[in-house]
Amino acid sequence: MSKHHDHHDHDHSHDHGHDCGHSHAPAKAKAHSHDHHGHDHSHGHGHHHHHGDPNTMGRAFAIAIVLNTVFVAVEFFYGFLANSTALMADAGHNLSDVLGLMLAWGAAILAKRVPNGRYTYGLRSTSMLAALFNSMLLMAACGGIAWEAVQQLAHPDPVAGLTVSVVAGVGILINGFSAWLFMSGSKDDINIRGAYLHMAADAAISLGVLVAGVIVKYSGWNWLDPLVSMVIVAFIVYSTWSLLKQSMRMMLAAVPDNLDHAEVEQFLRTQPGVTEVHDLHIWAMSTTENALTAHLVTPAGHPGDAALDAISAQLKEDYSIDHATLQVRLGTTAHECSLQEQPH
Repeated sequence: MSKHHDHHDHDHSHDHGHDCGHSHAPAKAKAHSHDHHGHDHSHGHGHHHHHGDPNTMGRAFAIAIVLNTVFVAVEFFYGFLANSTALMADAGHNLSDVLGLMLAWGAAILAKRVPNGRYTYGLRSTSMLAALFNSMLLMAACGGIAWEAVQQLAHPDPVAGLTVSVVAGVGILINGFSAWLFMSGSKDDINIRGAYLHMAADAAISLGVLVAGVIVKYSGWNWLDPLVSMVIVAFIVYSTWSLLKQSMRMMLAAVPDNLDHAEVEQFLRTQPGVTEVHDLHIWAMSTTENALTAHLVTPAGHPGDAALDAISAQLKEDYSIDHATLQVRLGTTAHECSLQEQPH
């Protein structure tokens, strides 16, 4: 009765009970046990997918962290000497980025950890936590910069424009290079995208500071320096808001932004033999992987493992759902999981 699949790692278990437990098997389990007398069949899949080369991303994080840490110290020192709020604010913002990069790197490493008895999904969700902390850090940095800029606007002091421009120019190079390092991984992973956005935003900010420094040098408009700080803040808040919103949704197990709950439900309803779909839950396991659990009502009987394998493969292909757990019910009982219960 047992079938072996080379192209997928599957664990098939058929559950006699009428409980709502969804059993998620470790990704490498090879055992297959079949017993077709029960009313309740569950079908679990474990897949590991990592977008981009992890070694490349590791190198990107290491280089960006070292470069930016050195630059923060230099920028703050010269900002203090030049009496430039914009430069010191940019240094503070760069510091929050270094902390954010450390968080993101740590999460990227933890996301590779193999599942164990307590963390049955491994530590994938740390990447979502990092994205959330990252965006919150940026928002906090914005508050500090805005406060400082308002003080400086009220009492503008002389600013050394040339120093500001030169240091900002170095900042453009460092941040631009750092952003380029993360560009390849930013498409598929919100965590890497957070790091990429930070670096790209920093490069744009440094450009603004450079232009302001040149204008201040030749015009003596010292008020322009804190004004540029305010524009910088508005830019950061705007670019960070979507990241904050998206990572918050992920932490609350919302249906991922790129998936439509109704569309996935409709897809499952149209499968051969399926008359109803109950308790469909879709959520993010990490910043790159999605999971799904559902009860499929098939009064005609269990559709067979091959049919369930095909559904899971289709979910992965069309909806990027890496881990699907499908429970097949014959509809002989009125049992349904209560909405209060969440998938684990």
